[in-house]
Order: sequence, then C-alpha cells, then structure tokens
Amino acid sequence: MVLFYDRQDAGSQLATKLSHYQHQDVVVYALPRGGLPIANEIAHYLSAPLELIITRKIGHPFNSEYAIGAISENGKAIYNPSEIMKVDDDWLKDEEAKLKNEIKRRRLKYKKQDDYPSLIGKTAILVDDGIATGYTMLAAIDDIKKKNPKAIVVAIPVIPEFMAQKLEQAIQEVVTVERTRHYLGAVSAYYEQFKQLSDDDVITSLQFRASTTNS
Repeated sequence: MVLFYDRQDAGSQLATKLSHYQHQDVVVYALPRGGLPIANEIAHYLSAPLELIITRKIGHPFNSEYAIGAISENGKAIYNPSEIMKVDDDWLKDEEAKLKNEIKRRRLKYKKQDDYPSLIGKTAILVDDGIATGYTMLAAIDDIKKKNPKAIVVAIPVIPEFMAQKLEQAIQEVVTVERTRHYLGAVSAYYEQFKQLSDDDVITSLQFRASTTNS
C-alpha cells in the first residue's frame, strides 16, 4: 500500500499533522540518513531549526540486518533483552566501539557538534522515514532526554500501532500520517520512490536548508 511518492512527499504530509506546533519553541531533529528529507519539510513548515541526531543499529553477529539494539551519540545502547543474553560480551563491546566511531565520523562529515541548541523549555521533534524494531528511535529518545527538553515528539510517516503505543510510554506524543495494525514490514513498501541516501545527499540537504534559512 503506497502512501507517499517519496520522502519529500511524506514530509509534506506529515508536516501538516504538526500544525499545532507552529509558533512554538521547537527544534526538529532528523535521524539521518533517511529522516533528513522528511525533517527538512517539517522544519520549513514550522519555521524551526533543524538538527541531526545520529544513531546506529546494532545488528546480530550472525545476521547484521537483524537488529538487536541501537546506540546514539551520547546515550547508552538500547537492546532487545531477549537477544542480548545470547551475544558474546567481548563482541558487543567491540561492536559498540565501532559504531560509536562511525557516529563520530558521520557527525564530523555532516555538521560540527559545537552548534547544538539548548533544549531547555523547548519541544524536540524527532523525525525518521519509518520504523521497524524501533531501537534506533528509542536510542535517539534516550539521547535527547539528556538535554532536558520540555517535551519530546516523534514524527514518523507510518508506524505500527504496537510501536506507537510503546513510544508513547516514553515521550509526550507520536504524530503520524498512518498508524496501522497491519504493518507491511518494510518501510519502503509505503513509498513509490525510496532510494538509498548517501553521506553526500545528507550534506547537500543540510546546505540547501541552511541557504533557504539564511536567505
């Protein structure tokens, strides 16, 4: 069931669902790479600053596509408790270190870290292009909570009902275009165009946002 032409279309549709945050003190956080085009649309609609929060999925040692958790820049790793007991501790420590280094590499390539805005008294809106296990978003939430925002909102184009309920236990609001009990499993199933984005795509998008904000 295709709901969106591409990420920009998803962002435009999702932005209108966030109209109650217009004229409020909001910071929009994209989870790159896929969340950035959507967050760009939202930040433009809300006239809000756009920042990045970088997380990395922790894949199973024997199947890297199968997520057993995620880790963020400044937060602790979030794990599936039923899987973590089966994984070697030394492997896990090495994997966490590798992913932290990759996060640092991306941060340095995408944007300098010294321009983080204060979130005290502000609402943080976390944006991604979809959600599967939810671990990357939970890791992002854990990271953002350390910045003491007034509220945390997750904005996501489509989300399974069970995952929305899980996130709502940790944050103030989940905003979505489609909240479904019959999730198709793959995020790409909801998009007509769903190309993989590169680091260069992220940099170009950030530069475009900066130019339109400053113009």
